[in-house]
Amino acid sequence: MELAELEIFRTVVAEGGVTRAAERLNRVQSNVTTRIKQLEESIGVPLFVRDRRRMVLTAAGEALLDYAERILDLVQEARHAVSPQSPRGRLRIGSMESAAASRLPAPLAEFHQRWPEVRLELSTGPTDVLLAQVRACRLDAALVSGPVDDPAFDTTPLFKEELMLVTPRSHRKVRSPEDVMLDTLIVFEQGCAYRRHAQQWFAKRGRGGAPVRILELASYHAILACVAAGAGVAVVPRSVISMQMEPHGFATHSLGRDGRVTTYLISRQDRYSASFLALRSLLMAAV
Repeated sequence: MELAELEIFRTVVAEGGVTRAAERLNRVQSNVTTRIKQLEESIGVPLFVRDRRRMVLTAAGEALLDYAERILDLVQEARHAVSPQSPRGRLRIGSMESAAASRLPAPLAEFHQRWPEVRLELSTGPTDVLLAQVRACRLDAALVSGPVDDPAFDTTPLFKEELMLVTPRSHRKVRSPEDVMLDTLIVFEQGCAYRRHAQQWFAKRGRGGAPVRILELASYHAILACVAAGAGVAVVPRSVISMQMEPHGFATHSLGRDGRVTTYLISRQDRYSASFLALRSLLMAAV
């Protein structure tokens, strides 16, 4: 059973006979007749009841027609999905929580307007998890914190971020880790690149590592609320802080050069698609 035979079969049914099907397919009648016979022989049952005026589907022909239409429609969908000129199909994007909240809403809205036939799926997670998911082809691309030094990935720098130390409003000015009075660092789960930046900042300034206690939370809203309540300190991108409604119950402090990080769009070099390239162009234009 070949795709060409299924296409001929479907056309014969739609046109009601070989003559008109041959005209539509730009084939000679004998070729259409031969391909239908070959299809019947490969299946082992007749597909049509033939008389002088028309061809009527048998029960087996009716069943095959349903499958033929689904198969040919899926083939057409696959062709559109991989066509470099036509973004279609499914695009699975991962992102850090911060980028998803502060950087992606406008580009994704524009993407949906331009290419409504793309089924865009967005999931969030820490950088290490996103890297693993792209490597395993469970995601087509992801926004992660750099640097990314894996030759399996194609990396596109997108946004410059500034990480800020966030403390309760009443906390004294922080110029170094020694100025931090609280012993709890509020962070995302293991694998979060910003968590590593925070711990490295404390470690390299002579405190012997991060604060004594770690409190893991799953959202920046919860992290900032806990900081404001005095539960600890956190390291948060400026872009997320700027989204918060006034008045803040917390204060921010610069980490200097240690707070400068870059967000990258990563993908496997063998997983390009028209949809991915279209999204990458929008994200680069948004910088």
